[in-house]
Amino acid sequence: MKAVVDKSLCVACGACAGTCPWVFRMGADGLAEAYRGFERTELDTAQDAAQDCPVGAIKIE
Repeated sequence: MKAVVDKSLCVACGACAGTCPWVFRMGADGLAEAYRGFERTELDTAQDAAQDCPVGAIKIE
Protein backbone atom coordinates (compact mmCIF):
# COMPACT_ATOMS: atom_id res chain seq x y z
CA MET A 1 0.00 0.00 0.00
CA LYS A 2 1.12 3.58 -0.38
CA ALA A 3 0.32 7.12 0.59
CA VAL A 4 0.52 10.16 -1.65
CA VAL A 5 1.06 13.73 -0.46
CA ASP A 6 -0.28 16.53 -2.65
CA LYS A 7 2.53 19.04 -2.14
CA SER A 8 0.44 21.82 -3.64
CA LEU A 9 -1.84 21.52 -0.59
CA CYS A 10 0.75 20.71 2.10
CA VAL A 11 1.29 23.43 4.72
CA ALA A 12 4.31 21.72 6.32
CA CYS A 13 2.70 21.24 9.72
CA GLY A 14 4.49 17.89 10.26
CA ALA A 15 1.46 16.13 11.75
CA CYS A 16 1.79 13.18 9.37
CA ALA A 17 5.46 12.66 10.15
CA GLY A 18 4.69 12.86 13.85
CA THR A 19 1.88 10.31 13.62
CA CYS A 20 3.45 7.86 11.17
CA PRO A 21 7.21 8.51 10.78
CA TRP A 22 7.89 5.18 9.07
CA VAL A 23 5.81 6.38 6.07
CA PHE A 24 6.01 10.19 6.16
CA ARG A 25 8.85 12.64 6.60
CA MET A 26 9.55 16.27 5.93
CA GLY A 27 11.46 16.60 2.67
CA ALA A 28 14.31 18.91 1.73
CA ASP A 29 11.72 21.36 0.40
CA GLY A 30 10.17 21.56 3.88
CA LEU A 31 6.99 19.80 2.79
CA ALA A 32 5.74 16.37 3.77
CA GLU A 33 6.46 13.36 1.61
CA ALA A 34 5.52 9.72 1.71
CA TYR A 35 8.92 8.09 1.36
CA ARG A 36 7.97 4.44 1.51
CA GLY A 37 5.04 2.12 1.13
CA PHE A 38 3.51 0.25 4.05
CA GLU A 39 1.92 -3.04 4.95
CA ARG A 40 -1.77 -3.59 5.63
CA THR A 41 -0.92 -3.95 9.34
CA GLU A 42 0.23 -0.30 9.30
CA LEU A 43 -2.87 0.95 7.49
CA ASP A 44 -4.68 2.28 10.58
CA THR A 45 -1.77 4.53 11.54
CA ALA A 46 -1.31 5.77 7.96
CA GLN A 47 -5.02 6.54 7.78
CA ASP A 48 -4.79 8.40 11.10
CA ALA A 49 -2.02 10.55 9.60
CA ALA A 50 -4.15 11.25 6.52
CA GLN A 51 -7.17 12.17 8.66
CA ASP A 52 -5.07 14.42 10.89
CA CYS A 53 -3.80 16.44 7.92
CA PRO A 54 -5.42 19.87 8.38
CA VAL A 55 -5.64 20.50 4.62
CA GLY A 56 -6.44 16.98 3.36
CA ALA A 57 -3.20 16.68 1.39
CA ILE A 58 -2.76 12.94 1.99
CA LYS A 59 -4.44 10.12 0.12
CA ILE A 60 -4.04 6.40 0.85
CA GLU A 61 -3.93 4.10 -2.15
